[in-house]
Amino acid sequence: MRERYFSAPGRVEIGGNHTDHQHGRVLAAAIDLETRCTAVPNGTDMINITNEQYGSIHVNLSDLSVNDNEKDTSAALVLGVAAWFFEHGHAIGGFDATVTSNIPVGSGLSSSAAFEVLIGNVLKGLFGADVTPLDIAIAGRFAENNYFGKPCGLMDQAASSFGGLSLIDFEDPLNTIVKPINADLSDYALCVVATGGDHADLTPDYAAIPHEMKTVANHFGKEYLREVSPDMFYSAINQMKHLSKRAILRAIHFFDDHERVQKQADALEQGDISTFLDLVTESGRSSLAYLQNVFSSSDPHNQELTLALALSEKILKGKGAWRVHGGGFAGTILTFVPNELKETYKKQMSNVFGDNSCLFLNVRKEGGIEISG
Repeated sequence: MRERYFSAPGRVEIGGNHTDHQHGRVLAAAIDLETRCTAVPNGTDMINITNEQYGSIHVNLSDLSVNDNEKDTSAALVLGVAAWFFEHGHAIGGFDATVTSNIPVGSGLSSSAAFEVLIGNVLKGLFGADVTPLDIAIAGRFAENNYFGKPCGLMDQAASSFGGLSLIDFEDPLNTIVKPINADLSDYALCVVATGGDHADLTPDYAAIPHEMKTVANHFGKEYLREVSPDMFYSAINQMKHLSKRAILRAIHFFDDHERVQKQADALEQGDISTFLDLVTESGRSSLAYLQNVFSSSDPHNQELTLALALSEKILKGKGAWRVHGGGFAGTILTFVPNELKETYKKQMSNVFGDNSCLFLNVRKEGGIEISG
């Protein structure tokens, strides 16, 4: 039986910083870094994967229950995606695959989501499942939440599965809306800058953001900020003296960034790139001042992200755009660099953060796909 070829891209978050967990909007894009594989059915209940990053993976489909001993492993992701397919009436089976990836692990470019989307496309292609890109994204999130043990949202998987540039609306998580956005950003280089910060011991910082936002929502008898109108929020700030001021500031960020995503999408579709870029930087300033996720308050001496943002603002001089990328506190920033400043930007940022710190990317139109052999 001939080998088949499959691919799934990584992703970047362009708009909507920490809005998804409050059922808000995000703007995300698939990128031209990918996880790909060759795969062939083997007629057994075993999925056997050779992976250059994680070694061999062996998953027995005769038992689709959650295995606590496999939490935090790639095997858990494979089993979880297969379990979702089976539970929703789709045929599954064993296969042998060799997986490769050029998405840097831990870079904030969603290597895990790309892997999940890849496995979903392999199952679809080899065994004829009638599933949509959204189904495959949901299967990936199911695997990550229930088998891998990470309470992620759907943004990463949806961006990888659909491809291109998309506005993703999480108002109803069971019926997530993914709207493709057409845009010409050819005059700018999309760059992710790895600042070298350490994500270790930052879980409390990440967890505090949704917790604090929810304390504001709970004040109005709601679970998520998306359920609270901005007018209701602002008219009641004087009644929130029992809440932390940081929680209130983070709620302000949510309301602004949630609306900003729609404005960004509208500007792109109208060809108004200047307004779009201004909105990207507005989002970055909001994360810096209100969301406050560019460094840990428990470790104020390590501010790599803040430094990268400050240097980007200085180098770009009002051209392009800059913002924190993803969860924050450590990791990467995202910038749009005018083509004529690309080499200058790369040189100056590399002098501070290292030779391989600047990763220039392109938006990939295709999401998770089978590649013609």
